[in-house]
Amino acid sequence: MQYTKLWFSINYWLLTLFNLSGLMMLVRRLIVAIGLSSILVNSSFINAQEFKLPSLGESSTSLFSSEFEYQLGRAWLRAFRGQVPTIDDPLLFDYVENLIYKLASYSKLEDRRIELVIVDNPTMNAFAVPGGVIGIHNGLLLWAQTEDEFATVLAHEIAHLSQRHFSRGVEYQQKMQPLTLAAMLASFVLMATTGADVGMAALSATQAAAQGSALSYSRSNEQEADRVGMQTIVDAGMDPHAAPVMFERMLRATRYTASEQTPEFLRSHPLSENRIADTRNRARKFPKKVRPPNLNYQLMRARVINELSETPELAVARFQGELDGTPFSREAATYGLVIALTAAGRADEAGLKLSSVWSTNPDRLEYIIADADIDMALNQPAQAAKKLARRLAVSPGNHPLTMSYARALMKNQQPHIAAEVLAKQSRSWPDDPGLWYLLAEVQGLSGDILGLHESRAEYFILRGSLDSAEKQLNYALKLSQGNYLVSAKVNQRLADVRRMQERMEEF
Repeated sequence: MQYTKLWFSINYWLLTLFNLSGLMMLVRRLIVAIGLSSILVNSSFINAQEFKLPSLGESSTSLFSSEFEYQLGRAWLRAFRGQVPTIDDPLLFDYVENLIYKLASYSKLEDRRIELVIVDNPTMNAFAVPGGVIGIHNGLLLWAQTEDEFATVLAHEIAHLSQRHFSRGVEYQQKMQPLTLAAMLASFVLMATTGADVGMAALSATQAAAQGSALSYSRSNEQEADRVGMQTIVDAGMDPHAAPVMFERMLRATRYTASEQTPEFLRSHPLSENRIADTRNRARKFPKKVRPPNLNYQLMRARVINELSETPELAVARFQGELDGTPFSREAATYGLVIALTAAGRADEAGLKLSSVWSTNPDRLEYIIADADIDMALNQPAQAAKKLARRLAVSPGNHPLTMSYARALMKNQQPHIAAEVLAKQSRSWPDDPGLWYLLAEVQGLSGDILGLHESRAEYFILRGSLDSAEKQLNYALKLSQGNYLVSAKVNQRLADVRRMQERMEEF
């Protein structure tokens, strides 16, 4: 499995972000924004007493309280969203989030304020961030063929959170010979700018003294997450035998993609035959659960195939090829073909294909939204909006339906109504960047320039672009003169943004 974290989840964040633009600025901002320097609290130039962060209480298990981890994770997420391409797919997001919450309810995770981020990347990857942030690459759904296989990865990441591996990892590193933050950062920058070989050599030299024990500790974390995650799968009524199947597939992929000379500790989820054998033996303690292919999951896989295809026509060819053979799920392959045909400008064909599966399942949300998308592709947005409004009357507040309805209204030259719909939805979904982006767009079309600037500010805050957010709020403040309630709200948000900026500038 091609994970890119180092030792602990926090190091995955660095390596991912350092391979992007603005390396040195990001180094400085990220260290401050998420308190990364606390990872190396033994370093001579770092003193925990010097942190200008609010006291968030004592941790019952180690260095950090759960509230500190929560704040750290949300700050990291804002920076992360601004640096990597993420997926704005309400249907996929809704499915994965619901599955995570289902698994969390059967897990040992006490703080269940979970935030999901889906990265637009074809590689097989997932990660857990302190404070309840769980991320996946949408490519993971291509590698996990069943929902149970996919769930084993999610349960594993939930276990990292429930077992507080980040805080325990920091505590462990305090007992080791100190590592130099500057040297590690320089190594990461070398990896990003001059090539992986040079960077890895520098990193290996920096970490030579602690490499053996750190690897052992990382492996123990993985073994514990395997054990706890499998129990979560069993308690959730899913098949524990899916775990070794998924791990074997990961190992095969790693053999083809990972360099034989890459140190194993550079892979945060090291896979080996022994680990797979341990997982297989552990699964044998539980009865195998034979479950038919989960249609919800297979439909999401079809969406991901479309998202990751280079062109809609290539996706059309792929799904047609599957349907000519023996697809894992014929209904899901047909749905994937409907999406591909719609994106390829062949909406009439898409409508015919959709009718073949929709007639047997008229209330399925995926088909309702696909039908609306076909209407819009045929330049019939009024019809799409009317259909979606009827469905929303039955399922008020449903997020995928609401977002699709707002897009239909916008395409139907009704941005004022779309703005009202999205403004109401934002109170339930304040952390959705895609919602704020669309709300700003429809507010601009409807002439609500004050609202446009406020919504853009929220979008930039969620993506860690605090300077841009401040500019938007200043524009809004000028337009709100004479309206005390609005100007007070804007001033309060400006104060929030400036506090975020101060934490960054103090260092």
